[in-house]
Amino acid sequence: MLAVLSDTHGREDARLSGRTAEAVEDASEIVHAGDFTTASVLDDFESYGRVHGVSGNNDTPEVCERVPTDRVLEWRGLRIAVVHGHEHTDTAVSMFGRQSSADLVVVGHSHEPAFRDGVVSVLNPGSHADPRWHRPAHAELEWDDAGGVARGRLVEPSGEVFDRFTVEAHGGR
Repeated sequence: MLAVLSDTHGREDARLSGRTAEAVEDASEIVHAGDFTTASVLDDFESYGRVHGVSGNNDTPEVCERVPTDRVLEWRGLRIAVVHGHEHTDTAVSMFGRQSSADLVVVGHSHEPAFRDGVVSVLNPGSHADPRWHRPAHAELEWDDAGGVARGRLVEPSGEVFDRFTVEAHGGR
């Protein structure tokens, strides 16, 4: 499983609880779309294994030195582009995904969990620890070998699944 998070806004640790903690614990890899805030939080996420993080607009200089502002990774058959999104319009996010030959773009910043299907699908996992005006959330993706797709869900720390989606791998378009 791939656990996808963003906008932790922590000072000491990853601020994990409930199903979010279980997902991070169970994940083979973790994607974090920025705003860890401190190096201690980044360290805590890294203690769980492979973290593919990017920096956000609230990250300290130490965090920004350790993670890039954007990145592209391969997970199972899926090409994923990751950026915090604070400097990106919807058009710029779409262009970033297309330029990266991505199947999925993961963004954060707004704290609003959402999935948008499109030429390049966009996933915002929301914030598990600092939801602001939105419901707390993270995303979980499971690879379906038979279908060649990732099956995803947006999940609250309580364990309530409130959205399901599918992302097809296009093999670099």
